[in-house]
Amino acid sequence: MRNDRNRNKQSPANIYGFHAVSAAWLNEDRAINALYITEQAQRGFEENIVESKRNGLKRPNPTIIDKQKLEKMLPRGAVHQGIAISCAPLEESDVQEFIIRSNGKDKFTLVMLDQVTDPHNVGAIMRSACAFGANGIIMQKKHAPELTGVLAKTACGAVEHVPAAYETNLTRAIEALQAEGFFAIGLDERGQNISEIDVPDKCVIILGAEGAGIRRLVKDNCDILARLPMSGTMPSINVSNAAAVAFYALMSK
Repeated sequence: MRNDRNRNKQSPANIYGFHAVSAAWLNEDRAINALYITEQAQRGFEENIVESKRNGLKRPNPTIIDKQKLEKMLPRGAVHQGIAISCAPLEESDVQEFIIRSNGKDKFTLVMLDQVTDPHNVGAIMRSACAFGANGIIMQKKHAPELTGVLAKTACGAVEHVPAAYETNLTRAIEALQAEGFFAIGLDERGQNISEIDVPDKCVIILGAEGAGIRRLVKDNCDILARLPMSGTMPSINVSNAAAVAFYALMSK
């Protein structure tokens, strides 16, 4: 599927940070237009350049740049570690593609974000989803940050490994998955203790925005609601932290 999301809005350098750039550089599905790197960072990145050549990847020659000039290309305060790339977006998936990929698989787990919009949170969730073996992530088209910049930096390369699907209507997306045997688990403080839930082989784990949580129509379409048992003086945690705990509880069974 061709990806045209905000294609013309990309900055000259749209992914930065060592781990994010390294993963993109070695991803054969990623088209890279330019590599901007400081002399100091180039020494640490040389192994990736050698590996990309060994794998026959088409990659541009590095553009050596000083730190100040690189910082002018990036958002204010970007933690770039002396390296950034200009690249085309990855192809998007959709729910139907995820369903096709799940055929014949013993286990297939998806993550759905209901209006989780902060790029730091989405990046951290993608990193945890990748670490625990999720097969894809689903977000709403109108309420999803681009998979570049601070999100990609926070994800530490997970953007290259966790396919992303953007759907207009998350409720219909859940229904389509359920029709194909997926079990929808919504994270909600009024749900069942997450440790008591029997996790089916095919499931979608749904997380909502901080404060608001999962919206009512999305929640109503979940097969079950799960809560994290917390007994401390602070009864809630950041959505990305909650995601990591939920992934461990549900995906390690």
